[in-house]
Amino acid sequence: MTTTLESHGLTDDDVAQRVAAGQTNDIPTRAARSVGEIVRANVFTRINAILGVLFLIVLTTGSLINGMFGLLIIANSVIGMVQEIRAKQTLDNLAIVGQAKPTVRRRSGTTELAPSEVVLDDIIELGPGDQIVVDGQVIEHANLEVDESLLTGEADPIAKSDGDEVMSGSFVVAGTGAYRATRVGREAYAAKLAEEASKFTLVKSELRSGINTILRFVTYLLVPAGLLIIYSQLFVNNPTFGATLAETLRDLITLQPGWGDSARQLRDLLVSTEFRESVLRMVGALVPMVPEGLVLLTSIAFAVGVIRLGRRQCLVQELPAIEGLARVDVVCADKTGTLTENGMRLSETVGVDEGRREVDAVLAALAGADPRPNASMAAIAEAHGAPPNWEVSAVAPFKSATKWSGASFAGHGHWVIGAPDVLLDSESPVVAQAEQIGAQGLRVLLLGATDRAVDAADAPGVVTPAALVVLEQRVRPDARETLDYFAAQDVTVKVISGDNAVSVGAVAETLGLSGSTRDARRLPDDPAELAGVLEEATTFGRVRPDQKRAMVHALQSRGHTVAMTGDGVNDVLALKDADIGVAMGAGSSAARAVAQIVLLDNKFATLPYVVGEGRRVIGNIERVANLFLTKTVYSVLLALLVGFAGLGAKLFGGHPLLYPFQPIHVTIAAWFTIGIPSFILSLAPNNERARPHFVRRVMTAALPSGLAVGAATFASYLVAYRGPGASAEEQMQASTTAFITLLVAGVWVLAVVARPYQWWRVLLVVVSGAAYVVILSVPLARTVFMLDPSNVALTAAGLVIGLAGAAAVEASWWIQGAVLGERRRIWRR
Repeated sequence: MTTTLESHGLTDDDVAQRVAAGQTNDIPTRAARSVGEIVRANVFTRINAILGVLFLIVLTTGSLINGMFGLLIIANSVIGMVQEIRAKQTLDNLAIVGQAKPTVRRRSGTTELAPSEVVLDDIIELGPGDQIVVDGQVIEHANLEVDESLLTGEADPIAKSDGDEVMSGSFVVAGTGAYRATRVGREAYAAKLAEEASKFTLVKSELRSGINTILRFVTYLLVPAGLLIIYSQLFVNNPTFGATLAETLRDLITLQPGWGDSARQLRDLLVSTEFRESVLRMVGALVPMVPEGLVLLTSIAFAVGVIRLGRRQCLVQELPAIEGLARVDVVCADKTGTLTENGMRLSETVGVDEGRREVDAVLAALAGADPRPNASMAAIAEAHGAPPNWEVSAVAPFKSATKWSGASFAGHGHWVIGAPDVLLDSESPVVAQAEQIGAQGLRVLLLGATDRAVDAADAPGVVTPAALVVLEQRVRPDARETLDYFAAQDVTVKVISGDNAVSVGAVAETLGLSGSTRDARRLPDDPAELAGVLEEATTFGRVRPDQKRAMVHALQSRGHTVAMTGDGVNDVLALKDADIGVAMGAGSSAARAVAQIVLLDNKFATLPYVVGEGRRVIGNIERVANLFLTKTVYSVLLALLVGFAGLGAKLFGGHPLLYPFQPIHVTIAAWFTIGIPSFILSLAPNNERARPHFVRRVMTAALPSGLAVGAATFASYLVAYRGPGASAEEQMQASTTAFITLLVAGVWVLAVVARPYQWWRVLLVVVSGAAYVVILSVPLARTVFMLDPSNVALTAAGLVIGLAGAAAVEASWWIQGAVLGERRRIWRR
């Protein structure tokens, strides 16, 4: 039945009045950072601030070679920045491509407009496949059916009549009609959900927070260690500078005559070679304390993972989201669109009249005769292929009000298909049989022959049953394998859907998920009680959007790391509040906006690859973090030992110590003991399960190694140091001796971290050690890097002490394994 209310839409003056009154479809901003916010977040970081200050100090000395570490500021900023902007552009393009253009009826004519141009009380026409862009009230309908699964999770289409409400985010699956816009912009249902989720939040990352904790601790260490080394290098080793500075400040404060001479004397001292040398050694002490490469390599490892996943049509909006999914222990999966495809599948045809042999032909003919097949008829058509060449004399389309459709065929009778309890008497044994099958969560239709044409006024008349057509939701072919993977990895899967609980339970059972099924309408509201139910049950049906969010919170309250998958507006709040939100690319733009991971090809089976990439990143970053933090520990120890030695010389007499290294020394020392090897190790395959307590684990390994390396290097420097009055050549030889000790012990730290060995890991360690032999052997390299190994006795001493430091590193590795109860293996099985 078609009902039409005379309405020609708004006039241009009506539209202008509503625009002036702000009654437009002002859609909330997408939940993402702007380009400016992305740039600021990646540039203004703690580590960039630390390195930036030290870089500016080095620039004041004019030694650009010693400022090479400043390139890390650019690298640290660019990688994360490029990835986030790239993800933002991809999502923005998706939003543009998927943007619906409603057909709006106005007095001036009927045209397609952008959603933002719709105003309150506009009349919007609807046809099959049209998206409903604002909330409204139906004023015209002709077999109008709307799919609201993106809003409610309910898979079945809903019939709409005059006066019925339609909500933004749904779309038409059958029929035609029109509706009047009653709520636009931020008042619309879908927009309210999107706006509630519009605040950008960073994904939780133990790696990121752990590295930030380490950086914060290093920042605190830099202050006392920095002041100590500044005092030692600038004042103890240059007493003239201290006296001149104090005198100048006194003259400036008291405005004493002749203060200009003191100021000129201070200026001359600031440009002197001695001051420049002291500043460079001070920076050389502070730079290696900062694990600058750790931040860079973490970003690179994540970025490589993002590129690898991108080849599988998986868009990662934030780099640490890969890590987050690797730590997840509960996955809340939406049924419709995630575990099942948006369609039906013919399960079986149960004959109820053995005398009929043409059931398959009739079903194929009915599917072929339907001009606008719904999901059920499409499944029948797919299963039976091409229809027979029967002449169609009448067609009755499916209507939600009648619950059946049919066709009359010349010479082949009149056939109907629809709800068994509508076409037959409720007491019929066939109806009982259909109900028994339907209790398993399957959809059952009756195929029957009728005694009159399907377009007759009193159709369908008397129906003689021929077969029961059993349909089931089309389960994604890769869903079972994906769920089996999660089960093997001790990840619990909860199926949460707005669909019928029995249907959801049947799908879960098909996929091999054990556990009970609960109807969300009877779930407790108390969070503690809800958490208890969630621990016990596996499948939940008739879940409201607010309940999905409450379920995520309840699971998190029990200490779970929760991932939520979904594709609809009804999933937005839960996606946002979950530790990791995973959206389908074909879902709503709001869901894609708040999720950290978007599966562009809508394949649930991509998630195991995301978990694998996350594990690779976590395991490898923990491994290379040991290298960087070992450097931090030995750098802090060296700074403290040199600083306290200077204080001792000042208080008790003796020779103050110059810091053994300039910035270029610590830069090249890290090239082959940390930088290049850690880059290779960070990209290596790694399937180890993610373990918690990142900071504690890496510090337990790095602290003893760093102390061993630092103590050996300081001892070596003391053996070679000839006092502040030493010539430049003697000072360079002393620095080279300490440098050799540092290299030997540092390469052994790499050898320990690279375990368990494979052929390429052994080659990596050997090549790293050989690279320094080449640097120390090539005259040009020795000149550029300020090294002098010509004193054979000192070089030999440096090697011996370095080997002693390496032995201490090896011993600490075995002792740590015994204390932690971890079996140490030299070679990979």
